[in-house]
Amino acid sequence: MRNRSMLVVSIAVVGALTLSACGSRGEKSGTSGDAGGTTVTIGVDAPLTGPLSALGLGIQHSVELAAKIANDNKEVPGVTFKVKALDDKKSPQEGQQNATALVADKSVLGVVGPLNSGVAQSMQQVFESASLVEVSPANTNPALTQGEKFETEKKRTFKTYFRTATTDAIQGPFAAQYAYTDLGKKTAYLIDDKKTYGVGLVGAFQKEFTKLGGTIKGQDHIDENNLDFSAVVTKAKAAGADVIYYGGEYPQSGPLSDQLKKAGVTAPVFGGDGMYDPEYINKANKNANGDFATSVGAPVESLDSAKKFVADYKAAGYSDPYAAYGGYSYDAAWSIIQAVKAVVADNGGKVPSDARAKVVTAMSKVSFEGVTGKVGFDEYGDAVNKQLTVYTVKDGAWAVAKSGTYAG
Repeated sequence: MRNRSMLVVSIAVVGALTLSACGSRGEKSGTSGDAGGTTVTIGVDAPLTGPLSALGLGIQHSVELAAKIANDNKEVPGVTFKVKALDDKKSPQEGQQNATALVADKSVLGVVGPLNSGVAQSMQQVFESASLVEVSPANTNPALTQGEKFETEKKRTFKTYFRTATTDAIQGPFAAQYAYTDLGKKTAYLIDDKKTYGVGLVGAFQKEFTKLGGTIKGQDHIDENNLDFSAVVTKAKAAGADVIYYGGEYPQSGPLSDQLKKAGVTAPVFGGDGMYDPEYINKANKNANGDFATSVGAPVESLDSAKKFVADYKAAGYSDPYAAYGGYSYDAAWSIIQAVKAVVADNGGKVPSDARAKVVTAMSKVSFEGVTGKVGFDEYGDAVNKQLTVYTVKDGAWAVAKSGTYAG
C-alpha cells in the first residue's frame, strides 16, 4: 500500500464544532504546541486511492514538502505547519464530507485541492460558509471562479475559492488553435465522459475550433465505468475526422485510444490535462504514439524556478512522483503559508481568533515567484499565470510539442 499520510496531524477537538468561521465564540484558530508555538494545519483533498491516485498522491506529497520547507526555514515564526490529507476517491459526495471534516478541525486555515472540478463544486459552499480558503492546483472549469454564466457575465460566487491552474476557457481554445493551425486538422470528432471537467473542456475546444473554420463531424459520450468503447469507436471511425478530441481523464482515454487505433482510426486523440500522465500511455497499450494533450503551465523540469522543488522532492524520498500537478500543489500550499504569514505579522506575531476570514482576505494579495513561475490571483481567484503546454506521445513517452499562451 502506498504511503498516504506522512505528515497527518492528530488534533484533539473539544466540544461541538459547527460550519461557522473559525474563531467564533472566542475560539482561537490554530492549536497551541508543546513549545509554546502554534500548529496550523493545511488540509489536502484529492483522490489518494483508485485510478487517479497517481495525480492525487503527487498533490499530497508536494503539499507536505511545502510544509516541511516552511518549518525548516521558520517561514512563519512561532507557527508549525502540518498536513491533513483526505481521500475523496474522485467522488463529489466524498469531497463534500471531507470539506465538512476539514472545516470542523479548527487548526485548518487553508485547503489544497481538489483534483476534479466536479468534486470542487460539491465543496465550495461548505468552505464559503466557514470562511475557509481553498486553493486548487488542478481544477480548470471556468464556472468555479466566474459563475455558470461566465461566457456572458462573469461573477465570482465563492470568495474562498482560488486556483493555481489556468482554466478550460483558455486550455480548450489553446488546443483548438494548435490542432487547426499547427497540425492542419480541419475536422474533429468530439467525445466526453459526461462529467463537469470533460463536458466543459470539449465545449471550449468546439467553440474555438469552429470559429477558426473547423468542422465538427460528430459528438458522443462514454460511460466512465464501462471500458468497452466499441460503439463509440464505430461512430468515430465512420465520421472520418482529422482529430478525435476527448474531454476526460486518462483511465478512460488510454483504453479509448487503444481501441480506436486497433479499429483502424489513424486520427490522433487529443485531450486536456486530465489525460497528461504516463498512465495514459500505459493504458493505451503502446498505441498512444502521435496523440496529444494540453496541460497547465510549462513542464516543471524545464523551469529554472522549479529546480529546487525537483531536488527537494527527490531528497524527501517520496514513493510517488509529483506528477502533473506537483509544482502547482506546492505553490498552492505556499500561497496559504504566505497568507498565514501576513495575517500573523499583522497580529503581533500571533494567530488571531478570526484567522480563517483574514487568510481569505490575505490570499487576494499574495504574490511571489513560485515553482511554476509568477503566483498570484486575479479578481475572480484565477491564477495570473496563463501558460500552457501541448505535449505529444513520442517513442512511448510524453514530449513537449509547444508552450505558450492562448491568443484569444
